[in-house]
Amino acid sequence: MSCNKYLLSILVDNEPGVLSRIAGLFSGRGFNIDSLSVAKTTDPGQSRITMVTKCEPSIIEQIKKQLNKLINVITVNDLTEKRYVQRQLSMVKVHAHIDKRAEVLRIVDIFRCRVVDVGHEHYTVEISGDDEKLEAFLSLLKPMGIIEIVSTGSIAVARENV
Repeated sequence: MSCNKYLLSILVDNEPGVLSRIAGLFSGRGFNIDSLSVAKTTDPGQSRITMVTKCEPSIIEQIKKQLNKLINVITVNDLTEKRYVQRQLSMVKVHAHIDKRAEVLRIVDIFRCRVVDVGHEHYTVEISGDDEKLEAFLSLLKPMGIIEIVSTGSIAVARENV
């Protein structure tokens, strides 16, 4: 069987230890979490965990059932087959030697990014978008010499049925 990518949106009580129990559920079964993002919702007593993982279809069903059994989990929403808006924020530090600065700035402009820090030999660029946008951006910067990448991981929200 092949592994598929899954995007889960998990609403939980905003209490200490909840994230640890959820991560433990994955690690205890030998599953990797590809991306994880957590923040409070409009209700300060609740947080939303957005998680990306890869596994077999039968395994994701087991994972969702196990997540639903955890006391502080309110809802588990598998967005994978639904319509959703997904974004990720990254900061990329890239070499920007004098002869390549204009080219780096053109790429930044094309992708509607912004330079957030400038050094003698580098730019740090902030970019947000979906996975495809980030991959395309990084592929163009790679020849310049990427020094470092820091990323938030995916966040997502279901689209309304229109």
